[in-house]
Amino acid sequence: MASKEDLNAKLEVIKNISDKETISPVMPVDVYLQEAENLYHWAEQDATELQKGGITKEFIEDLSVRTGACREAQSVWKTTQNAQEEAQTRWKNESPLAYELRDELVHTFRYAFRKQDELLKKVQAISENSGHVDMIQDLNDLAILGTANQAALQAINLDLGKLELAAHTSDEMAKLLAIVNGEKSTRNESITIRNKAFTHLKEAVDEIRACGKYIFWRNEERLKGYKSAYIGKMNKKQNNKEEKE
Repeated sequence: MASKEDLNAKLEVIKNISDKETISPVMPVDVYLQEAENLYHWAEQDATELQKGGITKEFIEDLSVRTGACREAQSVWKTTQNAQEEAQTRWKNESPLAYELRDELVHTFRYAFRKQDELLKKVQAISENSGHVDMIQDLNDLAILGTANQAALQAINLDLGKLELAAHTSDEMAKLLAIVNGEKSTRNESITIRNKAFTHLKEAVDEIRACGKYIFWRNEERLKGYKSAYIGKMNKKQNNKEEKE
């Protein structure tokens, strides 16, 4: 719960970071968060020395809060991303069946109502619609039209359970589409907050690392704690690759 409290404490500051200033993570977020956590504990031990370079104890403590805020923002984004992917997968699997049911009922109604011009006109109006929203509405309209004219449908041995299925499918697909569309908006907001939380965290990480490198430039034992192990590892891989080439 601490991370959630950290995000709440920092939310106003995070939201006020301009889009122009906002940056995307420069490495896997979980790795960066761990490095930030490590840096906090390392800098705590050097608080007195770091003050000589302008880094206060309060700023070091704020690093911990910024880390928690970013961790929570990352979790919120991942949860939103997973929910959207699940909804999109369901829609991809279920919408073809919904369209098929709509087309089947339209086809059946045209035959059942072939001698009733007014009903045929209604079926024709429904069949002219297209798109996801229209499909959802069509299913509900067909359920209502069929329920009101069951005799003609029973005459051609239509399973009337399909009318109830159409109504149910319309309701379920409407809910699912709302989630898909809603999650897109929520996901955009959550990724923006995550990136701004990362930006806010990186600002503190960069300042503390710069100060640590300045203060401990002749103390390799303490200096190593102000360097990114991840970036060091990536640089080493790149150097080895270039040497082989």
